[in-house]
This record gives sequence, C-alpha cells and structure tokens, in this order.
Amino acid sequence: MTGSEGDGGALAARIGRRTGELSPAEQRVAEYLWKHPGMIVLSTAAELAELAGTSDATVVRTVKALGYSGLPELKRAVGHEVVSDTPAARLRQKVEQAGDDPASLADELLAESMERLAETRRLLAGPAFTAAVDLLAGADEVIGYGLGLSELPMRYLAMRLRRLGRRARSSAATGFRLADDLLPLAPGHLVVLNAPERLLPDMRTLVRHARAAGAGVLLLTESLGATLDSQVDVTLTAVHSPSRLTAEGLSATFLLDCLLLALAKRDPGAAAEHAELLATLRTRLAPGDQRSRRP
Repeated sequence: MTGSEGDGGALAARIGRRTGELSPAEQRVAEYLWKHPGMIVLSTAAELAELAGTSDATVVRTVKALGYSGLPELKRAVGHEVVSDTPAARLRQKVEQAGDDPASLADELLAESMERLAETRRLLAGPAFTAAVDLLAGADEVIGYGLGLSELPMRYLAMRLRRLGRRARSSAATGFRLADDLLPLAPGHLVVLNAPERLLPDMRTLVRHARAAGAGVLLLTESLGATLDSQVDVTLTAVHSPSRLTAEGLSATFLLDCLLLALAKRDPGAAAEHAELLATLRTRLAPGDQRSRRP
C-alpha cells in the first residue's frame, strides 16, 4: 500500500488498522506521529526518533510498516492537512460552529470539558496513580513547575499541599532565574512538571538536574510521555484541548485533585488538623463574618 491514501486522516486510519502488527517501540512511534502530524513535516527521522524516545531506524521501520515507502512520502501525505489543521484553524471552526444563545455556548463547552475529563480518567492507570501518590507522600518538599498557563495548576498544587501541612512551592522561572530555583533541589524533593505538549530547553534542564540531584520527578502531560518516560519516575496523562476553547489546566487540575484527595486519605487526622488551623487563622485575620457586611 502506498501513500495514495492521502492525508493525516488516512495516517490515523492506517495506525488503527495495523497497530496490532507493530512492536511496542513501533507503536510508540505511531502514537507520536498520530498526535503530532506537524512534527512529521518539520522533522528528520533522527529528530522524530528523539521526540518519540526511540531510534531513527525504528521510525523508518514504523513508517514502512504503515504502508508508506518512506518518510518523504509520509511528509507529502500529511503536509496538506497540517497546513489547514492548525490550532488557530480549529479554534476558528469551533467558534463559528457554536450557537449564539447562552445555552448552546454552555453545552458546547460542557461537552468538550466532559470529553477531556472522561478521556483523562480512562487513561489513568492504577499503578501509575498509586506511584504518584507515593511520591507526594514521601517528599520532603514538592516543587511544581509550569510555564505560561501551565503554571496555574502548579500554584494550585503548592497551595493545596501547604494546606495539608506539607512543604511546597511553585516556579515558572526561566533562564538564569531558573538556575536559582534549581540550586536547592536534593534527595527527598519532588518536582511536578506540568508540560502538556512542548518540551522546552528549560524543562529539559530541570529534569536532568532533578535526576542528578536525587530528586523525584512526576510528569503531567498529554504527549511527552514517550519522550520523557525514561527520565521521570511517573507520568500521568492530562488530555489537552484541541480547540483551545476550554481551560488549558482543566485535566491537569482534575488529576491534581485526585492525587490530593488520595494523599489526604492516607492521613485524614493531619488533614483535618491543618484545615482547622487554617480556619482559625482566617478567623483571627478577619474577625466576624466580613462577607455579610455591606459597604
């Protein structure tokens, strides 16, 4: 079979038909190609191999197993769809399709949110989740790291952990400022990296230094698992929004809430004690029911 089947949609169909014939390494490559068609056009076999966490020979073998004569033919096959299927194009299409009344808009957003959360829940493997809770429970300090909007769930994580009586902080530093945040990393620390789709140089440096310093690493991502699995302790999949209509951190925050609840259940007495202390401090800082007073 040749690349006459056409575009990236045909690529997805080929992967679906032939996934059972692929080796585990080839399946990892196929999954990466399916999730990142844009990288097919822009990357060499060696670059795709690094991104998928395998060898360039495995990339070429996977492409041929999917029925293409080689990477050039696959590039031509997906090229047209990649040009027309950008995040901006998907967002515009979604906005144009949405209804004008509030109920239609709410239904559109609710449907996508439910799909993302349901898929995140489906991909949540029990052993990986338990291992992630173990990492949080055993950490002397947790450092959440994310860039841009990905920082917000990390701030949330740090705040919630402190309310459970645990040492935690978040960072969105880059460049030389990140170096200062990396200095204290030591055995017993845990880095939680929220990196939905892109692995930036600062993130690579963070992971490498964390490993060298003896700190643990928990990764929240949609598509970087194959790239970083060998460098992190646990990976949890947080499904991203293809249309960019719903909050970037929705799935990641859902996973964090699951982890925090499981962590609290391991020591409910301590969780209750710190909740009571938080309420006491709030009362001292704002005596009386300030919310009921009108200006």
